[in-house]
Amino acid sequence: MGKKVIIAGGGTGGHIFPAIAIANALKKIDSSIEILFVGAKGRMEMDKVPQAGYKIEGLDIAGFSRSSLIKNIGLPYKLVKSFLQVRTIFKKFKPDAAIGVGGYSSFPVLRFAQARGIKTFIHESNSFAGKANIMLGKNATKIFTGTGGMEKFFPATKILVLGNPVRLAIAGASVTRSEGIRFFSLNETKKTVLVVGGSLGAKSINEAIDKGLDDLLKAGLQIIWQTGKPYSAKAKERANGKQSVWVNEFITQMEYAYAAADIVVARAGAMTVAELCVAKKPVLFVPYPFAAEDHQTVNAMQLVNKNAALMVKDNEVMQKLVFMTIELSMDESKQEELKKNIAALAIIDADKQIAEEIFKTL
Repeated sequence: MGKKVIIAGGGTGGHIFPAIAIANALKKIDSSIEILFVGAKGRMEMDKVPQAGYKIEGLDIAGFSRSSLIKNIGLPYKLVKSFLQVRTIFKKFKPDAAIGVGGYSSFPVLRFAQARGIKTFIHESNSFAGKANIMLGKNATKIFTGTGGMEKFFPATKILVLGNPVRLAIAGASVTRSEGIRFFSLNETKKTVLVVGGSLGAKSINEAIDKGLDDLLKAGLQIIWQTGKPYSAKAKERANGKQSVWVNEFITQMEYAYAAADIVVARAGAMTVAELCVAKKPVLFVPYPFAAEDHQTVNAMQLVNKNAALMVKDNEVMQKLVFMTIELSMDESKQEELKKNIAALAIIDADKQIAEEIFKTL
C-alpha cells in the first residue's frame, strides 16, 4: 500500500505554491503516494490546488482578526467546527503523516495529527515564525525552514534549513527574454519593469506606480503590472491606450514575467524572495509593513545586507519608488552587481530535499 499524506495550509501564494512543490516532489520519489490537501473555505487554495491536479477539502475556519475584534466573536465556534471537520477527514483518509505550510488550516490539522501520534512536519518559509507554527513546533517530527537562525522559535534538534521550495515552472524555466516580452505583447528594445505585489496585490506599490506611470514611460521603460484584485479596474483604466503597459490582477505564468523583466519591484514575502533569487533579477523590495513581526522587512534586509537587492520602506514609497526604479534602470553596473549577488543565494532543489527527509521517517 502507498503512503498517505495530508498537506494543510494556504491563504496566499506564498503558502500554496511551496505546498504544491512539496507534493510534486513526494510524487516524484514515490508515485503511489496519496496526497490530500486541506485548506480554508473561500481562500485561494480552493482554486489553486485543484488546478495543480490535487484533491482539497475545505475547513470552515478563519484567523484571529487584529483589525476588527467584532469579527472574532465566531472564532471559538469556527475552531471547534474545524476540529470536527478534521476528525472526519482523518477518519476517512487515514494519513501516515501531516505537513503544515502555514495558513489558517494548518493549525487544526497538525494539532489533531499530533494528538493522535501521527507524524507531523512543518515548513516555515519566513525568517520570523508564525504563532501557530511555534505552538506546533514543540511536538513536530521535523521542521523545515527557509533561513537559518530559527532556534529562537523551534527546538534546535528538529530544524533542517533546506530553503524555500520554488515552483517547478520557475525553478526549471527555460523561457527566453524575447519569449517573455512577446507573451506580454511588449517591445524587445525597451527595458522592462515587472511590478508584483504578491498574490493579493499591494496598495502602496499600486498607488506609487499609478502616480508615477508617466515618468516611468518617459524614461523609456515599459511595465508589466500585476495589481491584485482590489486595484485592477483602476490600473486598467490608468493604462488604457498606453502600449508600454500590461496590466492584470494576477499573472498565472510567472516564468514569462520573470523572463521578460529587467528590473523587479516586489513585496518581500519569503516565496517572492526565493523565486527572485532563482530568477536572478535586480530587485527593489517594498516590504509589507503589517506582516506579523514585520518579517518582510527582515526577509528583504537579509538580501540588502549582502548587496543583493535594494529596498524602499512602505511609508516612503510615494516619494522614492519611481525615482529609484528609473535610477536603477540607467545604472547597468548596479544591475549586474545585484544580479550576481542575488543569484548566489538561489536554492533550486529545496522541494526534493524536503520530500527526501519526509520519506526517511515515513
